[in-house]
Amino acid sequence: MKLLLNNKIKAILLAGAVACAGITSCQKSFDAKSYAPSKPLPTYGGYSSSKDIEPASLVAYYPFTTNLADSIAGGTGVATGTSFAKGLNGNGLKGAASAYALYDTPAGIKALKSFTASIWVNMPQNNAAIGLMDIQNDQPGGAGFWGSLAIFFDNGGSASKGVLKVHAFNVAGSSAGVDGWEGGYSVDDPWNKWINVTVSFDAASSTIYVYYNGAQAGKNTVTGFAPMDWSKAAKMVFGTLQFQTTPSLTANTGAQGWAGYVTGTLDNIRFYNKALTASQVSALYNLEAAGR
Repeated sequence: MKLLLNNKIKAILLAGAVACAGITSCQKSFDAKSYAPSKPLPTYGGYSSSKDIEPASLVAYYPFTTNLADSIAGGTGVATGTSFAKGLNGNGLKGAASAYALYDTPAGIKALKSFTASIWVNMPQNNAAIGLMDIQNDQPGGAGFWGSLAIFFDNGGSASKGVLKVHAFNVAGSSAGVDGWEGGYSVDDPWNKWINVTVSFDAASSTIYVYYNGAQAGKNTVTGFAPMDWSKAAKMVFGTLQFQTTPSLTANTGAQGWAGYVTGTLDNIRFYNKALTASQVSALYNLEAAGR
């Protein structure tokens, strides 16, 4: 009886040893690399996220994730022919012939003295003057053809080049103001890919800066442009110029045959109430391009 019991104990112990050996054989060997800390993401200008760049100065932001809402001020736009499509990150605002998104100008933009405006676009080669955005400038007495901030690609480009222009006007709704023209800047390879255009105005130096893909394309010191007053800019538009809307945002002129609409996609439109530095503009471009 004792012998039989001992044999049973031996069998149980042997089975346990085999099971342990099986488990051990299934385990992976220790790999020190798997325990190494992951490499930190690169920073740009000391920033690791676009959200970290002057968040207190961001007065309007249009990510076009699922709607036309301004995620900072809370207002929303009215679509005329636009839709949503794949954007730079997530969705973007898809344009079409005669399409645009119209907004009441937020209080934060009306109050700007210095500013930075940043916009992303992916569009085909233009065959007309294509406005990316415009802020209303409806002046009495036949003036006010151009908007208070018209960012557009002008005619005259090619398959590998674009002509980037900016028009700014310092007192919306008044003929007693100062124009600021920037461009045309010849920019490389702007079609059918995501590109960024950023415009800033530094009131202290009365200088307008234009950036293309994070690098300065040009600047212009405009005597008398400061102080700026956009308080009477009631509307603004994304996807075309102010006179291409229906009805026109300026009573002084209507749609022009040489002007058109963004038939590609716009995304991540931002307005800051200060002139970002060149380093910050570069950081914003690189971080957004990386989806951060």
